[in-house]
Amino acid sequence: MPQNFIESRREQGFLLPPDVRDWLPADHLAWFVIDAVAGMDLAGFYGAYRENGQGRAAYEPSVVVALILYAFATNVRSSRGIERHCRQDVAYRVITGNLVPDHATIARFVCRHEWALAALFSEVLKLCHRAGLVRSGVVSIDGTRMAGNCSPEVNLTFEQIAREILAETKATDEAEDEEFGERCGDELPEQLRSLEGRREFFRQARDDLEREDGDSELAEPVPERTEEVALELDAERIVARTQGREGWLREGRRQVEQHRWEEPDPIPRARAERLLLAVERLDSDLDVERRANQAYEAYRARGRMKDGRRFGGPPNPYTPPDLPAGKMNVTDPDSRPIPIGFGFVQGFNAQAAVNEQHIVLAAEITTNSTDFSQLDPMVTAILAELERAGVDQLPEAVAADAGYWNEEHMDEVVANKHIPVLVAPDKGSRGTPRKGWTGGRYDWMRTVLGSDHGRERYKKRKQTTEPTFGNTKHNKGVIRFHRRGRIKVRTEWRLMMMTEGASHFLCKRSG
Repeated sequence: MPQNFIESRREQGFLLPPDVRDWLPADHLAWFVIDAVAGMDLAGFYGAYRENGQGRAAYEPSVVVALILYAFATNVRSSRGIERHCRQDVAYRVITGNLVPDHATIARFVCRHEWALAALFSEVLKLCHRAGLVRSGVVSIDGTRMAGNCSPEVNLTFEQIAREILAETKATDEAEDEEFGERCGDELPEQLRSLEGRREFFRQARDDLEREDGDSELAEPVPERTEEVALELDAERIVARTQGREGWLREGRRQVEQHRWEEPDPIPRARAERLLLAVERLDSDLDVERRANQAYEAYRARGRMKDGRRFGGPPNPYTPPDLPAGKMNVTDPDSRPIPIGFGFVQGFNAQAAVNEQHIVLAAEITTNSTDFSQLDPMVTAILAELERAGVDQLPEAVAADAGYWNEEHMDEVVANKHIPVLVAPDKGSRGTPRKGWTGGRYDWMRTVLGSDHGRERYKKRKQTTEPTFGNTKHNKGVIRFHRRGRIKVRTEWRLMMMTEGASHFLCKRSG
């Protein structure tokens, strides 16, 4: 008797038209994503297309949105990886209806709808709210350091970047000998040693790049940049928080960083354009430092101390340098060296707020290396996301680790947002209080956290945020962002966090 096997007939065509509804079980994640997207408000996507239907047909936005959300939920973030799965993965083929969008189309969709994709976070939060997963309780805030799509090896100084830009304009060794004579030839020209000269040099370099790219239809336009960031240095506000010159310089840096969030620069693909963007950033930082320093000295000259007396004598002399100090990453100028336990990582500080049901209520990105100034912005983000999701309940309390200890932010959250704050004044590994961190609210917070009620609520912090970061980094293997620029990185982070919420929603529904 011959052996009995099920015959494989790869050459056999379909005898009847296939029905994709038979390809996946009814409880598959793909069906959940399709149903979830069908209930979302996608007006921000559809509004970007012509209403008269002219032009080449585009992929249905709801299909591509479902495809991207499912890809992130299954840990596929590359556009080429998504295209590959659309060809060989049944679930992807069900989502697209047997369409196979190429990777360039997917990448352009993400870039075109950057803000709309980030706004889907609120839509996912609405679904979680309807499932009863967004309830009043302790919301934990924490940050994790994530590497960017760049290397710390290309953090260059102003002079290094300027020399590379200048090197592209030099013709031959003979021309250098004629120009420099017996000099080395590596000195920066005098034009780059003054603010006006640098701005004219950058403007000319930008014009040259535009002319070089003018013949190419595929070339990215060189973004226009404003020469000066407007500063509003309120003496009363600065003096009330921080005395001395550093308070004014810090406020200037804060405002220029806020300006870059509100008017972000796209990160160009061409290295020459990124070099120009990086060197302009360094020059802008120096310009802001000079203007903040001048404002401080003018305040000292005409201002008065808190007790009404005039300042006695001139301040300690300080003159900003002629050339910008510090370094800038020429691959992603928005990234920063972020300290971690064993050194530094070139990337971003990714923030998340998670409730007791392990639902991410807010996900943001900051370029600050520490969490010191992130408490109030994250609470503000939580309240904004809850409002957009239709949740009218405030968190019972907000918990954060010792890195978030900022008395100004804590007072703002408690007094104006009416939410209790639990922030440890000491790190977990520290057995004794830090020097000078005794008495007053330090001891009061230690007493609160030492009580049974406070200890019970504060220990929920590790049970919520840490598993979320652990699942992202360890289980999914996501330790670095794929995209460049603060806005694109923020969208990528929010997509990762909203799929975390979607997975908990699915567990709730199936359980």
